[in-house]
Amino acid sequence: MRRIKQRILSACCGAHILHDGYTDLLYVLFPIWQMSFGLSLTEVGSLKTLYSGAMASLQVPSSMLSEKIGEKKLLIFGTLIAAIGFLLSGLTGGFIGLALCLILSGIGASVQHPIASSLTSHTFEGPELRGALSIYNFSGDIGKVLLPSLCAALLAIWDWHAVTSLMGLLGLVAVITLTILMPKSRNAPIAKTEEQCSNGGTAQNSKQGQFFNLGFVSLSSIAVIDSATRMGFLTLLPFLLLSKGSTVSQVGFALSLTFAGGAAGKFVCGFIAARFGVIKTTLITEIGTAMLMVLTLPLQVDAIMLLLPVVGVALNGTSSGLYGTVPELVPLHMRSRAFGVFYTLTIGAGAISPLVYGFAGDRLGVPQAIVVIAGTVLLVLPMTLGLRKAFRRLVI
Repeated sequence: MRRIKQRILSACCGAHILHDGYTDLLYVLFPIWQMSFGLSLTEVGSLKTLYSGAMASLQVPSSMLSEKIGEKKLLIFGTLIAAIGFLLSGLTGGFIGLALCLILSGIGASVQHPIASSLTSHTFEGPELRGALSIYNFSGDIGKVLLPSLCAALLAIWDWHAVTSLMGLLGLVAVITLTILMPKSRNAPIAKTEEQCSNGGTAQNSKQGQFFNLGFVSLSSIAVIDSATRMGFLTLLPFLLLSKGSTVSQVGFALSLTFAGGAAGKFVCGFIAARFGVIKTTLITEIGTAMLMVLTLPLQVDAIMLLLPVVGVALNGTSSGLYGTVPELVPLHMRSRAFGVFYTLTIGAGAISPLVYGFAGDRLGVPQAIVVIAGTVLLVLPMTLGLRKAFRRLVI
């Protein structure tokens, strides 16, 4: 059983590495595409919106479809579709073709978060679960460091067509690896039965077995703002750096520094949340995020480079605690759908925000738009009151 658990977690982490790497290497490519196609910041944001919008809109359908055809098959098939989208993008020569390829990749990427999260939460239980989810979330940030770094390095010697095609080929390799690694059973073993959960698990405390309770709604609202502001800032960061004299290679390196900090933040904050609670962790990381965003504005490129790993810790640290709290607020048998709804909301917010903040960047300027993003981050603070009230109810 332990070997099966390790194989499932390894497969979920591998899928997360690829899919999150796909999502975040787009930030390296945005300035290239802007110059190639003569795009405004609003149009650049629309590319991210198309990709993330396709990914967000199919989170719940993916979780429901997995109940019929099996989580393993759907995870592999979705990864294949995402890889094909990137492979085909290297063959496109226009904005419309590129947009269609990103939609295709987004459709394929829609399966990863709800399916891999569900597999992990079904495989582990009790004290192991939050740790396993922290490892799973941390793995995504490995992809955010590796693939954008590789993409930026290759762009120094190849054109973007060849680079995106290579990213697609990496995805095909990942599909073969997942097929070999995943156990042959249809779904993950259930670590704890529903009967056991009703006798003493947290699912019993989820109001009348439903996941649309105060705790889940509060948690999701916090995650929506966290995701929207993170994606908005990451979309504008390359253009802020370019305005200060950075090269495209330096932008790629800067994003890698941010994602490396984010990887450390996700990993550490997941365990901090387990120790001190998700509310305290959220307050600290979100206040830090707002302050650090504003601090990037007056600094020169070299100073920003030194600051970006710390920015990444605050920027991504919140999400690990939030994701790991979902199983505590929903019944066991509804976790797959709850994760589907949760990721739909968070990824959907992340899909819309680049378009919104790109428009703000066009109208107000990039520095002013970043100030707006930092102010929006602070909206999370009053929302923690609802989460605090929900946890008090669970204790009672």
